[in-house]
Amino acid sequence: MRAREEERYVRFVAERHAGLYRTAFLLTGNHHTAQDAVQSTLVKVYTSWKRVRRADRPVAYVHRMLANEVASMYRRRSAGEVPTERPQDLPGARRHAGPEERLVQAPALWCALQDLSERQRAVVVLRYYADLSEAEIADTLGIAPGTVKAHAHAALAALGATLRATDPFAQTRVEEAT
Repeated sequence: MRAREEERYVRFVAERHAGLYRTAFLLTGNHHTAQDAVQSTLVKVYTSWKRVRRADRPVAYVHRMLANEVASMYRRRSAGEVPTERPQDLPGARRHAGPEERLVQAPALWCALQDLSERQRAVVVLRYYADLSEAEIADTLGIAPGTVKAHAHAALAALGATLRATDPFAQTRVEEAT
């Protein structure tokens, strides 16, 4: 890679690393697995940097790469692992606070996200946090666009029901933040 391209890559990583990590954490629910996923993804981004940079939406493209990496990790992962960390327990969790960070910091929402199936959680995170289209999510997860819609609908209904049961004002806060 030429020095100029390498400089662009380094700048891209510096600007996007925190967001990629948060996405990975939302997808995995585990600090260490999220770090591994981001690191593996960034290696792949480096090796295909020209293609990434030429993409219509480079950030969405990298989020897709990350989601694919997480899906691959789950396929390889032992069925006995259970994520136990919560975002507020992570070192420096408040460093990059934004609306999405405040949502994840909310214990009720975090618990509600963890209660979703892996597929539903992936659809919600990729759609409403990583801002991927239904077609991109379908391609990333290897499912039909209609299945993405069905998972999103079911996940949002489950989140709403769980949040209303635990905190009647939580649903309003979720809607305001998204």
